[in-house]
Amino acid sequence: MKKLHDRFFKQAKREGKLARSVYKLEELDRRERLLRKGDNVLDLGASPGSWLECIVEKIGPGGMACAVDLKLIHKKFKGKAHFKKMNVLEMRGDEFPEAAGGFDVVLSDMAPNTSGIKLVDQVRSLKLCEKVAELAGKMLKPGGNMVCKMLYGPETEQFRTRLAGRYAVVKIRKPCASRVESAETYIVALGFKPNGAER
Repeated sequence: MKKLHDRFFKQAKREGKLARSVYKLEELDRRERLLRKGDNVLDLGASPGSWLECIVEKIGPGGMACAVDLKLIHKKFKGKAHFKKMNVLEMRGDEFPEAAGGFDVVLSDMAPNTSGIKLVDQVRSLKLCEKVAELAGKMLKPGGNMVCKMLYGPETEQFRTRLAGRYAVVKIRKPCASRVESAETYIVALGFKPNGAER
């Protein structure tokens, strides 16, 4: 039986967080130093806003957070936070003129609508990650960072290897706040190289 109300769920309720997923980003940031004061950050699949809440706090008033999701985010955030209601898969990469100079970080905690069929869900997850990587390739500043959630499967290592030509370092991480039984992992790509090529 799934342990839905684990310590991270209870901690999120106790601390008034929008979702337990915030602790995944906090751990990834602590380990990889993803977010810095003054950064421009793009949050793909941002609803209900737990990662966005963390981002705004980390980047401070000198930074800017842009978010996209099909579902509205009802919480209001301090600082520069821009939201567009749209399908990430339909994005072209020019949706945020506010960040004309590009983004320092592109983040995605998106997951596909699951079918319960493992292979089908892995393929859907890969499709989302490929879109995130495509957008990051258009929207990241040189040296920027990308993180995307992926359901671990046969294509995960191949996807990591393909990205290695475009980033200085590419890692696979599973934060402690990810449920043990979940197949979710995070691809962490650091140091974007605009002139690099996927392998």
